[in-house]
Amino acid sequence: MKYETERREIVKACQDMNRRGINQGTSGNISVRVKEGFLLTPSGMAYDEMKAGDIVLMRPDASHTGKRKPSSEWRFHHALMTSRREVGAVVHTHSMFATTLSCLGMEIPAVHYMVAAAGGENIRCAPYATYGTQETADNAVKALQDRNACLLANHGMIVIGPNLKKAMWLAVEVETLAAQYWRALQVGKPNILPKAEINRVIDKFKSYGQAKEPAPACC
Repeated sequence: MKYETERREIVKACQDMNRRGINQGTSGNISVRVKEGFLLTPSGMAYDEMKAGDIVLMRPDASHTGKRKPSSEWRFHHALMTSRREVGAVVHTHSMFATTLSCLGMEIPAVHYMVAAAGGENIRCAPYATYGTQETADNAVKALQDRNACLLANHGMIVIGPNLKKAMWLAVEVETLAAQYWRALQVGKPNILPKAEINRVIDKFKSYGQAKEPAPACC
């Protein structure tokens, strides 16, 4: 089977996001870039029953191959994959706290410095549009300008990343930020960090973590 490794990784990630509590049922969807376009979860399939062969291959011209119909949200996956060449994976979930804020039409401000992981001083909330429409795709692309995450009003969240592992990490982080913000609002008015501080954090993130291992010497 072509792209079997990537297909299996998508299935595992779908099952993981439900087990982690950042999604439920068949509501979320995932795509991963491949040479011929991108792989996408099928429409309306229970993740615990999904197999690698159920993952759909979508091409840049929006045609698809496979025995299943692609996710009803294929349009925003397609729009992001074609407009953002650096994107290797897109993860969409209906996580509880991010969706709660989106139902209020609220963005996530810099209530915690980790908002910088999404690329800026806030995580925007895109206007509502009926799911699966081009309008939803257009709204998402706009909300994700210079960002790696956004909320969709009355819907959920979208995150993007260079690969599936990093996109899944960011999805968990966005839900954590949404939960922190929601809880802080129950007590009082949260203290919002200034843009200059978030810019400093973004700069510090560039050298965060372990350095990459040097490539082995040839021969």
